[in-house]
Amino acid sequence: MSDITYIYTPNAPTPGGHYSQAVQHNGCLYVAGQLAIDPASGKPVAGEIEEQAELVLRNLQAILQVAGSDLNRLLKVTVYISDIALWERFNAVYVRMMGAAKPARAVVPVNDLRYGCVIEIEAIAAV
Repeated sequence: MSDITYIYTPNAPTPGGHYSQAVQHNGCLYVAGQLAIDPASGKPVAGEIEEQAELVLRNLQAILQVAGSDLNRLLKVTVYISDIALWERFNAVYVRMMGAAKPARAVVPVNDLRYGCVIEIEAIAAV
């Protein structure tokens, strides 16, 4: 297991269970699902989809950065969304924040996410 590195940054939410913010292995970074949780307070943000999406992507970006990666090195993103009717509003924030980066992506509609959040994102990135 010496080739596995567990990633942690105080600039993203502290895991609420027995898992890491991300795990690095063989040049890839596997980022755990990120919810709209303010890393400073540890509390979920109950704002509109745009506010939640921006916070989730900033949390993802903070984890990528501490591991030596960034949004342009994302390979695959999985988006869990609690109401598919919010998709276009989420996608507008995603496009703005991702810029030229266009990783492979899947969108999974779900019934409920923890803490009443409406969006969760997990990702795989090159390091």
